[in-house]
Parts: sequence; structure tokens; C-alpha cells
Amino acid sequence: MFKPSPYHPRFIQIATCLGFVLVLIDVSVVNVALEALRTAFHADLTGLQWVVNAYALVFAALLLMAGALGDRLGAKRVFMAGFAIFTLASVGCGAASGLPSLIAWRLVQGLGAALLVPNSLSLLRQAFHDDQQRSRAIGWWGAGGGIALAAGPVIGGLLISALGWRSIFLINLPVGLIGLWMTYRYAPASPTQAGRSLDMPGQMTGALTLATFTFALTQASSLGWQSPVIVGALLLSILLGSLFIWLEARHPSPMLPLALFHDAAVSSATVIGLIVNLVFYGMVFSFSLFFQSVQHRTPQQTGLAFLPMMAILMVMNIIAGRLVSRIGTRWLAVTGLLISAIGYLLMLPALAAQSYLPLVLPMLLAGSGIALTIPTITHATLAAVPNTQAGIASGLLNAARQVGGVIGVAVFGFFVRQGETTLFMHGMHLALYTAVALLLTGAAVGLGGFKRHQQIPSL
Repeated sequence: MFKPSPYHPRFIQIATCLGFVLVLIDVSVVNVALEALRTAFHADLTGLQWVVNAYALVFAALLLMAGALGDRLGAKRVFMAGFAIFTLASVGCGAASGLPSLIAWRLVQGLGAALLVPNSLSLLRQAFHDDQQRSRAIGWWGAGGGIALAAGPVIGGLLISALGWRSIFLINLPVGLIGLWMTYRYAPASPTQAGRSLDMPGQMTGALTLATFTFALTQASSLGWQSPVIVGALLLSILLGSLFIWLEARHPSPMLPLALFHDAAVSSATVIGLIVNLVFYGMVFSFSLFFQSVQHRTPQQTGLAFLPMMAILMVMNIIAGRLVSRIGTRWLAVTGLLISAIGYLLMLPALAAQSYLPLVLPMLLAGSGIALTIPTITHATLAAVPNTQAGIASGLLNAARQVGGVIGVAVFGFFVRQGETTLFMHGMHLALYTAVALLLTGAAVGLGGFKRHQQIPSL
């Protein structure tokens, strides 16, 4: 076995990017595979939503604990555990014999993803001490996610056409093994906080709150919002959420320190992160169904259709990493949200044209705006907290983003639940109007929450 080599920040950066790539590629790839999964398992819309949301649910529910666990045991150790779990679960997904089995392995994938993401940011923070270098490293980290989102639909479409849907999960095996090896060999041991509490009561109530909330939103597509089951689940999630806040306010070392929200930058970034993912993942799910069910595109053609929106993410993430220290968080975040809102608004007349070409510019704008926003709010969050809270702060931001993704897939999926084309397109229009309204709300939050001339200070 190789012995760990001396500290090497660039290889650490590559390893963290590979981890983030794995986490996000399984979002974009699964969306391209929706029709293949519907055919293979005779799945209904609710079943397809669970394939997407089972992963996002566990991811969101465990992110805060994963950040605290990294602070307690060391980011390197927890990051490697996440890599190993995610890789193993990907093999399980590829071997699934039915929809319940696939959903179960997607839950395990969510655990691995939760361990990977906040600790990848902690490793970057430890590896790069210079502010400018750190900004660029986080920009490339975000670009890795952009690459995953851009390449995922295209590669996934090619793999599904050539080898079947199972191959989109099995492709994670070599990537995961490479990432594990690079982290083990090049990343130094991370500092630990042996006395850091994991706050299991808070973790359990928080996870149950998200689980009941996700169940209600997802099952509403088949049961309807007036179903006693849905109403009961929503009420239970409210009660559990209230209990979670009560427990965190009284715990001596809470999983989620409520004092974090006293900082306007952290609270604003958290709200914006939720909104951005709600819109983005909700619309990706809706457009995946539109391209495959309404326009009858193959998985490969669907992947190519998403290429403009996804590919621009990579470029704009890198640009954002360079601009954020010059322009400041307030104007870069607000500008990104407004650009994205304009893109989604322009999709309305583009859909009416009933051809693909008019969608290209709106998709570029929508992707560009989101790619400007995510690195900006990530920088703002990490800059607002001390080193000892880097893991929990990044976990909070990414948990909010994943909760947003769960809500987006559930709510926008409800909008487009009807198979008849006219009703489906009515749902698409409603989803787009909702997306624009939410992004404008996010811009207002950023305008009020970030300081006028706030630059990213040295961390």
C-alpha cells in the first residue's frame, strides 16, 4: 500500500473536485434515465420522484451531522469514508433488481454524498491558506460540479443507449477509486475536535422532519394535497421541526448552532441556496420529462438538449471564483439571480415556439445566473464563520440547497404530473412562473442581507 505523500494542495483540489463530481453527476444522469427507469420497472411519476428524492433526502438530512463529524474526527477521514460509501452504493444501484432496491441504494448514496460535500470544502480550506488561491480553488470545485452537470446528461445518454441504465451508476466505480487513492496519498491528516458533540436528538428530529416533509411533497403527486395522509404528514413535519428548533436552542453543543443565523450573510446565503436548488433541480426534472415524454427524445438526445444549460455552469463557476473578491458578494449574487430569472422567463415564449433552438439562449442565461450565484454564497458563508465552524457552516448551506432540490422535484413534479400534453404544458408554464418569482425573491434577500461593498475577507 502507498504511504501518504507530503502535503500537495493541487492533488487535494483534484480529489475534492472528483468527490463533488460524483455527487452531482448522479443528479443529472438519473434525470436522463427517467424514461428508461419508467420502462424497466413500470414506474409511475411518484416512483420516479422517489428515485431522485431518496438520494437528496438523506443527503440533506445528514449534511449537518457530516459537517460536525468532519470537524470532530477530521475532514480527511470522513471525506474518504464518504467516497467509499458512495462508490459501494453506486455498484448497488447498478445491480438493483427492482425499483425498491434501487431507491434503497439511492438512500445509501445520499449518505456517502452527505459525508463528501461539506468535508471537501473543509479540505480545500485547510489546503489553501491564501485568500485568492482559496477563491480560485473553490471556483474550480464549483466548476467540477458544473462539469458533472454538463457531462452527466450527455455521457448518461450515450451509456444508456449503448449499455443500458445500469451503466450510469457503475461508471462511478473507477472515479471513486481514483479519488480515494489521491486523498489517502496526498492529503495530510486534518485537525480534530475530540470533544465535539454529534447531538443525536437534534440529528434524529431534523432527519424525521425532512423525511415526513419529503414524503408529503412527493406522494402528493399521486394522493393529492387533500389526502388525510398528506395533511397528516405535513402537520407531523411541522411538529417535528418545532421540536428540532426547541432542542437546538437548549443543547450545549447543538448540531445546528442557531447563532449562525444571527449573521445576515449566513442566513441570506442559506435562503438563496435553498431557492436556487429548488428552481434548478425542479426545472431539470420537469424538462427531462418534457424532452422525453412530450418531444419523445431518446436519452442521448435529451442529454444533448441539456448541454447549453449545463455546460455554461462550468465556465461561469470559474469566472465567479475570480470575480467574487473584486465585486463582492452582494452584487454578484443579486446579478446572478436576476440573470437566471430572465432566462426562465424567456423560456415561456421559447416553449410556445415548439422547437428546440429558441430554448438555447434562455437555457444559457438560466445556467449562467445560477453558476454565478453558488460560488458567491459559498464564499460568503465560509468567510462569515471561524475555522472551527467551517464544516458545520458548509453543511448548513449544502443542506439548505438539497432541501431546496427535494422541494423542487416534488412541487414541480406535481405541476407536470398530467400525461396529456395540454395539461402537461400548463404545468410547465406554472413551474416557470414559480421559478421566476422565487429567483426574484432570492435577489431581494441578497440585496438586503449582504453588505453593499462586502468583499470576501481573508479566512
